[in-house]
Formats: sequence, structure tokens, C-alpha cells
Amino acid sequence: MRSSFFQDLKQEFQGYNAARLGRDLMAGLTVCAVALPLALAFGVSSGASAAAGLVTAILAGIVIGLLGGASYQISGPTGAMSAVLISIVAQYGLQGVFFACFAAGAVLLAAGLLRLGGLISFIPMPVVMGFTSGIALIIALGQVDNFFGTVSEGPNALAKLASYGRLGFHPNVQAVAMGLLVVAVMLLWPKKWGAKVPGSLVGIILATVVSTVLGLEDLATVGDIPRTLLLEDRLSLSGLSLDMVSGLISPIVTIAALAMIESLLCGASASRMKGETFHADRELIAQGVGNMLLPFFGGVPATAAIARTSVAIKSGEETRLTSVFHSLFLLASMFLLGGVMARLPLAALAGVLMVTAWRMNEWSGIRYLFRNRFKSGISQYLLTMAATVVFDLTVAILIGVVYSALLYMAKSSRIQVSISAVELEKLRRSGEALTGLERLGVAYITGSLSFGAAAEFTAAMAQGPDFDCLILSLRGMASIDVSGAQAVLELVENRKARGQSTVFCGVCDGVRSYFDRAGVTEAAGGDKAFYWSADRAILDLAAVRT
Repeated sequence: MRSSFFQDLKQEFQGYNAARLGRDLMAGLTVCAVALPLALAFGVSSGASAAAGLVTAILAGIVIGLLGGASYQISGPTGAMSAVLISIVAQYGLQGVFFACFAAGAVLLAAGLLRLGGLISFIPMPVVMGFTSGIALIIALGQVDNFFGTVSEGPNALAKLASYGRLGFHPNVQAVAMGLLVVAVMLLWPKKWGAKVPGSLVGIILATVVSTVLGLEDLATVGDIPRTLLLEDRLSLSGLSLDMVSGLISPIVTIAALAMIESLLCGASASRMKGETFHADRELIAQGVGNMLLPFFGGVPATAAIARTSVAIKSGEETRLTSVFHSLFLLASMFLLGGVMARLPLAALAGVLMVTAWRMNEWSGIRYLFRNRFKSGISQYLLTMAATVVFDLTVAILIGVVYSALLYMAKSSRIQVSISAVELEKLRRSGEALTGLERLGVAYITGSLSFGAAAEFTAAMAQGPDFDCLILSLRGMASIDVSGAQAVLELVENRKARGQSTVFCGVCDGVRSYFDRAGVTEAAGGDKAFYWSADRAILDLAAVRT
């Protein structure tokens, strides 16, 4: 893997010149403009601080960007991750988040070394869309306090929402005004302008200017932004306890699973956009190394982000230096604009997150499911979304995948059997008679003959017409298991006991292997019982008996 990495790097930078460097610089600046408000917002929404979000974006952009599985991946704090972290902060504090980040990084590193990147393909898209929508809902609910200037209590978004009934809901007019201002700017900002200057950045700048000019003092703000990459709040191994470590096992799995899913889905999607190969296992290693490093600086977990990555590609990104440049521009912003960023209203950042949460939903895919009435896909989507909100990401993914597997098994257990007689008179040649073959039939089998379908197959064959010779056409049967092979064996042996023969056509290699091992081939008479097609079998059988 190491040799292929350096080989890919050599190819990536082959012919690198000033023109390509300029495109990387401009793409990095554009991505910085997008990443800055998101880093601040996600840092705050995770329960950490705006500075933690900045540090995460800066270090992840450099470390993960340089080691990643493709030239285009831009990593940093994300809304999905912040929705997971807020409950960890509430229960274990920032030290719990830092340790969970480090441990999740180790899990990601191990997954990459064990080449487990391909596992992402086993998660159905409706499940992915479901937990994405669930996370978007959690983000939106989690920003109600900042957006409305209210106070709530509880370990998660639903509990906080419920606490308003006890504490009361008293919106702060100034906060609501700032939040709505940012939402309006982001929704109305022209797309062609957004390609250069994102609406989120314009919105928070405008909200800061308005609040400063009008002297709106009844507003919560971001607070001081330290001009350092080594934050005061960072991982301290001395603060860990056995109870904390054992309690963090589930959050660690959740963070690792989310980082894997977000990063690999981002890489796969961006790969199609740029037409470049994506190395999933290498990306996991990069994410692991980055997340193990971040907590020692006070950063929160990072993943590849499709919003920043797509902006990089559309802005003319050439190499992974775009990610590094975006981090350097963010670092410059921290030192040069720290005083300005400290005065950002939290309500303005909440507005950014509200719109971001809305845009996180894969609306085209959701409309596709509901418009075409894919009942199984709709149920997968809704179940996973509900589980994400009520439980957590790990449980939601598990529920979604298990439910999807059960749906697949239920569909796979359905098998279609169509039996028809062969009109032998049409095969008669002039002056010849067909003797010894009075009844010939073909049974067309469609579907996988597994344990769930074995009984249905046996019943269908028993209820069908009886023939001296039966051709089982299995071209539509892609797979079989032990129960299915046993059902076929019993059919062949029962017919043989009655003096009737059974032959097969269109049998794929996997099914034939099962037949050989289960004794079906031997019971049917060996290789001569197998034909490529039903018409060839019919002609041969008729010729034998003329």
C-alpha cells in the first residue's frame, strides 16, 4: 500500500507547474471561504468551541489531505459528527470527546490496514439517506436554543426540545432576527456568486456588522478565538477513568462508523465528479491518523466533507495541495480575524446550520423513492431516520442494515414456477412416429432457491402436471442453498422411482456445483442430464425416442 501511495503521488504531481499551483491556490482560497463559517458553526454545535472547529479544519486539511485516498478529499468538522458529539459532551465532557476521537481514529486506522473499505458497499442507499436525514433533523433541533436565544436542558436534542414544556419557551427577538437574516441571505444568494463567495460567509459577516452597528448587546457571541493551534482544552490522559473508557465504547464505535461512512461516500461521489480513482483503504488510514492526532491539539473528530470537496473540484483543484492551502488560509484567518470572529452572534451560526441541515438531505434521492413508490426503500429510509433521532447512529445503521437484509431475504424467498407441456406433434417429421415419449414438459424456475423458497418449490412441482420426462429450466435461478438442493434431489429421486426422468438446462456454475455435491447430478444420470438450453434438450430427447 505504501509503494502504491508514492507511485500515485508521483503521477499526481507529474508535470506540476506554476499554472497548476495557481489553480490549487485559488481553489484552496475558495474552499476556505466555504469552510470558515462551517468550521466555526460545527465547533460550537458539537459542544466544544468555535476555536476547536477551526483547529480541526486546519489540521485535518493538512494531515488527512496529504495522506488521503485521492487528491480531492477535503476533511474537517461536519454537521453529522457534531450531532453525535453533543451527547458525548453532555455526559462525559470534552475529555470524553477527545478520548473517543483518539480511539475512533485507532479503529479507522485498523480498518484501513485490514482493507475493510469495501464494507461501505453493503449499506443500502435508502439507509444512508435515512440516517443523513435523521442527523439533519438532530442538527436543526440542536440549534433551537442558539437560533431563538432560549435555554433548554437534556442530554440530546429530543430531551432538550421536551424541556421547553417545563422551562418555557421565550424567544429572544434579537437572536431570531440575526438567525433569520443569515437564513435569508443563504437562500437568496445567487448560485453564480456562491461559486466564488459562499452565502454562509456573507450571512455571518452581515449579521456581525448589523449587530455591531445597532449595538445589539443581548446576543450570545462566539467569544475569544485563541491565536494558537494548541488549545487549552485538549486530550489529557491523566483525566481518564475506567468508567469513562468503558462508557465511551459505544460512542467510539459510532464516531468511527460515521467517519468511515461519510469519508468513503464522499470519496466515491467525488471520484465520479473528477473521474479519478479513489482508494478507500488508504482514505481510512488517513482518517485514522488524523483523528488520532487531533485531540492532542484540542480538535474534534473530522471526516471528509462532500460540501468542501465538491467546491474544491468545481474550483479547479489540481492536487491535494488544495486541501493544504485551504488550511493555511484558515490559519491566517485565525490570526488575522480572530477579534472579528469572536463577535459573531451564535444565532447567526445557528442560521448557517439550519440551512446546512436542510441541504444535507438528499432530496433528489428522497423524491425518487416516494415518486416511484418504492415501498421497501421508503420503509428503510423512514425507519433509519427515526432510529437515528431516537437512538444513535450505530444503532440506526444496525437497524437499517438488518431490516434491509430481512427485506431481501423475504423477497428472495419468493420463487416462480411455470410448467408447460411440449407439443410433441409439432416435432414429428414426415413419415416418422414418436414413441416412448408421450409426455414431455418444461418447468421454468425464476428466483433463488433458498431455504425460504424450498417448500414453495416442492409444492408447485407436486401440484403441476405429471410428465414422463421433465426439463427444469434454471436460467432464471442465480443461486441455491443446501435446502434448495435437497428439494431438487428429492424431486429427481421421487420421479426416478416412478420411472420418470429429469434433466436440466441453463444451470449456472454456482448451482451446478451445489448439484454435484448434493448428489443431484448423480441421481439425474450424470453430465448427460444437463443441457445449455431447453430447445436443445427437447430436440435431443425427441431424437432419442424417434
